[in-house]
Amino acid sequence: MSAPDSFEDDLLHAMTRAGDGFRPQGPEGLAAGGLARGRRRWRRRSAAAVVGGAAALALVGTGAVYLTDRSPAASGVAPAGGGAATASSASLTPGSSPTASPTPAASPGVPAVSGDEVLAAFRALLPQGQVSGADGGGTGGGMGEMAGARLVLDDGKGKAWITISFARTAEDDPRRADSDCPDRKIIRYDACTSTPLPDGGALTLFQGYEYPDGRADTKWWSARLTGKDGRLIELSEWNSEAQKGKPVSRPTPPLTPEQLTAVVTDKSWDRVIAALPEPAPPTPSGRSTPYTGQEILETAGKLLPAGLKPTEADGSEGYANFVVNDGKGRSMVELNVEDWSRNPDAGGLHAGGETLPDGTKVVVRKVPGNPARWVVDALRPDGMRVAVGAYNSGGPNDATSRTAPALTVDQMKMIATSPRWKLKK
Repeated sequence: MSAPDSFEDDLLHAMTRAGDGFRPQGPEGLAAGGLARGRRRWRRRSAAAVVGGAAALALVGTGAVYLTDRSPAASGVAPAGGGAATASSASLTPGSSPTASPTPAASPGVPAVSGDEVLAAFRALLPQGQVSGADGGGTGGGMGEMAGARLVLDDGKGKAWITISFARTAEDDPRRADSDCPDRKIIRYDACTSTPLPDGGALTLFQGYEYPDGRADTKWWSARLTGKDGRLIELSEWNSEAQKGKPVSRPTPPLTPEQLTAVVTDKSWDRVIAALPEPAPPTPSGRSTPYTGQEILETAGKLLPAGLKPTEADGSEGYANFVVNDGKGRSMVELNVEDWSRNPDAGGLHAGGETLPDGTKVVVRKVPGNPARWVVDALRPDGMRVAVGAYNSGGPNDATSRTAPALTVDQMKMIATSPRWKLKK
């Protein structure tokens, strides 16, 4: 069967998350170049879905960055029994494999795998139970460079929404190397492990929540497998019959971490990966060399007021965060450092702000809430953009722990407009 548009949209969220970005939610929202390493990781769905209420810095697909307001909302034994479909009906051969088994690069003669086949193979690897709402997208239809399946499973302990998606990535695709567990300051979760695999890939198992800010009890568990052959397989499950908008129907999702591992590493998927088109080489952006998270941390550390020392640091390309404490409580600080020379000032983000003698545009925003955050966003004439955000708590999901952030607006301005930030050619 051919997948409906809504399923293609789901897979698009699942496998690309174009920069893992929040969609702009208004001028008061914070732009960010990466969500604490969640930027290229956890591509199952939109970043807004992953972060939940975290008003963290996140990259928009175009590279634009916005300080956003709270957005609505990532986890070898054999599977526990066969599903409603059989291996033979899937035209694939499900089997249990505790380690990834890369397949050679696709050749033009590899036959497509239909959505029905993907779905049947998926069902065959799941525990026994009642299945509803099942759908699949294959490699030869309108799905482009991805495939997948989704369904609701009731194993007798309650309904659970489960999805799986497949993509094939280029050798230099950053998703291959970005398999670390998320920053706990940004994403609330119970457990996460990231294990390197013999083929150079990685397996990440995550047990967290649909809404990291705790607004609901819906749990989200997932397994994410990357392989040297370019495979990117992401399996997600919830303890509800829907990702969001439905009540919790069971204490936990049905698959254990061991069962999640068995599904994503199963050899059934070799054929699916082989049938996906070879990924196109990346298009040069024309921008300067991006700052690494470590470079941002090093530079920001030199610009902090005397007596403040960065701790709990984390970062990724174009983004970094850390916590400081001036004796009045923890305060998280985050920065985006980006080349906007080829981007218009999207939505007039810096309109209405102060223009310095050198032409730098500076906008200051104080966003109330629990916690509150202050933002100083500076855009230089050469396109160098530095946004600095600070919270009156230890993180965007932590309750207010102090009256104001540890950095004053003037101190944040000094950091954002410092000449130490230079475009790197």
